[in-house]
Amino acid sequence: MRKSRLAIALICLGAISACSTTRVLREGEYRLASNKVVIEGKEKGLSSSDVSSYVRQPANSYFIFGWSPKLNIYNWSDPDKDDWLNRSLRNVGVAPVVFNGYQVGSSCENIRKHLDYLGYYNSTVSSRIDTTGRLVNVTYFVSPGKRCRIDSIVYKVPEGEFADEFKFDLPRVTVHEGDFLSEKSLEAESVRSATFFRNRGYYDLSKYNYFFEADTLGPRNILTYEIRNYTRNEPENNTSRLLKYHIGDVTISLSEDVPFREGVLRKLNLISPGKTYSERLVNTTYNRLTSLRLFNNVGIEMVPVDSSTVDCHITMGESKRRGVKLNLDASTNSNGLVGISPNISFYDKNIFHGGEWLSLGFSGNFQWIPGTTTKANEFGASVGLNFPRFVGLPISVFKGSNIPRTELLASVNYQNRPEFIRFITNLSYGYTGQSRNFYYQLYPLRVSVVKINGMSDDFLLLLLRNMYLWDSFYDHLDAGIGGQLYWTSNADIVPKTAYQYVRFGFDLSGNVIHLFDKWLPVDEYGDLTVFGLAYTRYAKADLQLGKVFRFSPGSALALHLATGIGTGIGNSSIPFEKQFYVGGASSMRGWQVRALGPGGDELMDLFTIPSQTGDWKLELDIEYRQKLFWKFEAALFAEAGNVWMLEEQYDNWPSTIAADWGLGLRLNLDFMLLRLDWGLKLYEPSREAGQRMLSPDQWFGRNGSAIHFGVGYPF
Repeated sequence: MRKSRLAIALICLGAISACSTTRVLREGEYRLASNKVVIEGKEKGLSSSDVSSYVRQPANSYFIFGWSPKLNIYNWSDPDKDDWLNRSLRNVGVAPVVFNGYQVGSSCENIRKHLDYLGYYNSTVSSRIDTTGRLVNVTYFVSPGKRCRIDSIVYKVPEGEFADEFKFDLPRVTVHEGDFLSEKSLEAESVRSATFFRNRGYYDLSKYNYFFEADTLGPRNILTYEIRNYTRNEPENNTSRLLKYHIGDVTISLSEDVPFREGVLRKLNLISPGKTYSERLVNTTYNRLTSLRLFNNVGIEMVPVDSSTVDCHITMGESKRRGVKLNLDASTNSNGLVGISPNISFYDKNIFHGGEWLSLGFSGNFQWIPGTTTKANEFGASVGLNFPRFVGLPISVFKGSNIPRTELLASVNYQNRPEFIRFITNLSYGYTGQSRNFYYQLYPLRVSVVKINGMSDDFLLLLLRNMYLWDSFYDHLDAGIGGQLYWTSNADIVPKTAYQYVRFGFDLSGNVIHLFDKWLPVDEYGDLTVFGLAYTRYAKADLQLGKVFRFSPGSALALHLATGIGTGIGNSSIPFEKQFYVGGASSMRGWQVRALGPGGDELMDLFTIPSQTGDWKLELDIEYRQKLFWKFEAALFAEAGNVWMLEEQYDNWPSTIAADWGLGLRLNLDFMLLRLDWGLKLYEPSREAGQRMLSPDQWFGRNGSAIHFGVGYPF
């Protein structure tokens, strides 16, 4: 039966891939199947990728091995019909690129001009068109021209103070004797140099004031590097001295709908009357004002008053000061366990009229098995206050674009489970900030108080038989430092480009309190206490690496690695709430949250609701994302990982790595992405040897899969 299913699947796949990709073409039309660029000669400094983007007519992109499923789907449609079925096929699919012969000659000329720009002068580009049936393959043969090295450089700049400034900048010039001559390198140098001078007061200088002339006819190739008093678009008689500008009047105007203390804006603003004009100061001020994330738009207009003075007008637009955010995760599995985690938060970005953020959050986590009395409820509330400055230091200390923000956060969490009732109170004080694409959160003070009561008799007896869990379930104080460092190449909520990221978190608890051990009282169990609570000592760190590849605007491949380790210090162990776990909407999606591990352990009878945790974690995820139609996307994913105990010895560790795969459907609204994932177990290490690999019929059986709803990409 299984062999017949596999055969049917292979036949269907073969049928799809064999479908014509030219069926919808009109008579006399051909599909452009591929473009190929061949670099001829021995030029090692040029590759086909340097010029392939200058081909005027790109061919259809392919998913794998020359197969484009969306192209096949489009060709299922009837071009002569416009009913809902054919419109749907065309919307989901991708139309074939109809070959245009005129674009071939245009592409050759386009490539040749780009080669001139790169410094390959007098290049030749030819083409060959191969036709097979109704498919066209175009090959471009590129023979790069000769490059010229610069033997000497002659500088011509206006005399006076400007010449002194230029001499100071001369070591930073990016065009040197011995370099290859190219328009690309000369333009880059003119942009760099003009920026340097604008940062030193020369407000009206631009790259168009730069003139380059190369003499390659003599025995030596001489480049003349000249800066003139007029631009390339002006007549020669329209000259004026290049002078430094100074700041005149500075005005700041706000929308009447946004009450804001002007003194705060004055401190954030680095542009002040009498200062020498600097483009860097203007950009830095702009970034500091936009970092408030309060005004819809920030405008800085520089208006010349005379030949040496420029006024500054700063305008701040309207603001969406208050708002509400809603987030929801939900999941279920074939055992019937249902979980819903709603979160709602309210924010005010200007609570004290100085850019202070107030946030109020309410969260819940509800798990139950329908038709039974099994359930677990969790409620949480939090309040946070965020100041647009580093409390303890004046704003004037920070000269850069980004000023650290100070954050105060307090929260309380109530958990009512069949085995126990737990209260967790948190308080933290720290600093958050960013520099370009680097973000950080540092908390020099982080305190948690955990109180447990309502423990059932059966659960208490089971804890006495498992000392590791006994050490995790007790009233305690968790005080220490923590933080997170995060770098990403794309910080958009829903990125549309290729990107990568690194996230590192750390948590160190109890070490400061440990310095005062000899003064602390001891409880009946021999534990040192603070305010009647035993304190924990542990160290924990976690690391996430991710990279997303883009093959076309509608398809991407995402890779994700997550690992972490934690260990108790002295007689302490890591509290239960700080241990690692996998499963859920964003991790090992074949399982529900905390339903996997540690290692090959089965679900513990200690807990009615899964609560499997470990001291260290390792997980690898891969996900292919493909746009379907309108705003819908599909996903195909596979994951491998688990959590483990440090004190356990795993004789055959690889056999304890779980694996799953699954399918996903997403609704991408640009500002938000809604996600539905179906995870199917491939390998479950808790099963008996020989039964750990799950067959397809087991995916639909008891505890063979899980369904998750989430917001945003899983990684």
